[in-house]
Amino acid sequence: MKKYIFVTGGVCSSLGKGIAAASIGTLLESRGFRISMIKIDPYLNVDAGTMSPYQHGEVYVTDDGAETDLDLGNYARFTSSPLSRANSITTGQIYQTVINKEREGKYLGKTVQVIPHITDEIKAQILKIGNNPDIDITIVEVGGTVGDIESIPFLETARQCIHELGRENVLSVHLTLVPTVSGDEMKTKPTQHSVKELREIGIQPDILLCRAKKELDEGMRKKIASFTNVEMASVLSAIDVNTTIYEIPLIYHQQRLDEIVLKKLGLDLRPAHVEDLHSRVEGYKNAKQTVTIAMVGKYVDLHDTYKSIDEALVHAGMGNQVRVRILKIYAEKLEKGVPPQELLGSADGILVPGGFGERGMEGMIIAAQYARENKKPYFGICLGMQIMVVEFARHVLGLDGAHTTEVNPQTPHPVVSLLEEQEGITKMGGTMRLGRSATHTLPGTKIREAYGHEVVWERHRHRYEFSNKYREALETAGLKITGFTPDGTLVESTEWEGHPWSTGVQFHPEFTSKPTAPQPLFNAFIAASAQ
Repeated sequence: MKKYIFVTGGVCSSLGKGIAAASIGTLLESRGFRISMIKIDPYLNVDAGTMSPYQHGEVYVTDDGAETDLDLGNYARFTSSPLSRANSITTGQIYQTVINKEREGKYLGKTVQVIPHITDEIKAQILKIGNNPDIDITIVEVGGTVGDIESIPFLETARQCIHELGRENVLSVHLTLVPTVSGDEMKTKPTQHSVKELREIGIQPDILLCRAKKELDEGMRKKIASFTNVEMASVLSAIDVNTTIYEIPLIYHQQRLDEIVLKKLGLDLRPAHVEDLHSRVEGYKNAKQTVTIAMVGKYVDLHDTYKSIDEALVHAGMGNQVRVRILKIYAEKLEKGVPPQELLGSADGILVPGGFGERGMEGMIIAAQYARENKKPYFGICLGMQIMVVEFARHVLGLDGAHTTEVNPQTPHPVVSLLEEQEGITKMGGTMRLGRSATHTLPGTKIREAYGHEVVWERHRHRYEFSNKYREALETAGLKITGFTPDGTLVESTEWEGHPWSTGVQFHPEFTSKPTAPQPLFNAFIAASAQ
């Protein structure tokens, strides 16, 4: 029988369900099991593509071009789980599918209801992934908090799966909060109420992961166990970490979480191989050198907006045996006249990430100019590459008013313009250039040196491109074109001639980075910054 693990959360949001689910996946893979991971988001949006970063953090893009929740990024970084559009399920997708079936008459005149039609559709999508012959265990993270009205159909589906497939094949892992009040006193009551809420839905958790500032003592674990009907051995501490989230699977491993999971699912206790991850984490924690990277963007006041970039920088730090300090700079501060030296002077490298819209654009251009003129390593990602081109066109080529047509459709020098295939598109969801495609790199360039081979495959998410109308003039002035699409029509990467290290890429390399396999461009950027 195939095995399933449902990961739920209680008390409040943002406890780290995604990291907990990914950590379980890491540990199961370390023991030789093949896993798949699914994220369920209870919102009515079809996908995360049209959602503001202020609402939901970054949008993670899969190889097949799905715009998904950022937790799929956690799955990709922590595990080898194959990820595609099918691994992201939303309420919007489910209802859209059911309504389409109803319109096509596929329910044969029946009254269409949440139970069984919505729950059956959810179940069908989960089992379609889980029944893959190459998968042993499917981990399903249910977004939201137990008690939220939006999550009820998904929790009901989990209950049905436990009932139909048997408790020996389906596991419930519940992440909850043990807050600290009055100084150092830890309280179990929120956890008790959270489990009570889950049990009222019909799910008895098998394992509790208790998020707390410090490890739960034996008395606390015993108390929680007695009030929740969970074995004391299965009440574990999900403690805060200070240095890197990649320590979390190791902390769970020390508490035998993977052993408990395998025992409850009736699976063989194969040897665990976590040495590589442990070595990387310890090397990063004990690194003697710290590299400071200034990230100049428009959403820097939000923790999860540039999540994949943050983590890719950490991975590159692990690869170069240095700690990485990310200095997040609000681009509008530069626009308002704060001297670049004041904000960027202490940085070893400057990174401009992706984004949309006019706000902060001029501040990013100032940051790129500062990096170019002061010979600081510069890494531009998507919009960051376009900023690199606009800045160079203005201040080196002398094209006053040069811009991207995204911001100024009437610019006299549209050095970045709308993709031809994007013209006339009015629907915003899922209509950009999305997903994995090839880039041909040129010899003697920073990008070729970083990757070590001509053709690289990375993921895209954008509507605007380098304008070929200005290609010859920019190249003559010293902007090197370093990568193209396979047909040679679109520019995919650039660098400044004579600069110690500068690279702008139209794709998003951060999506393919892992702690045990740092992304090559990030690795090269941190190496240059460390010097």
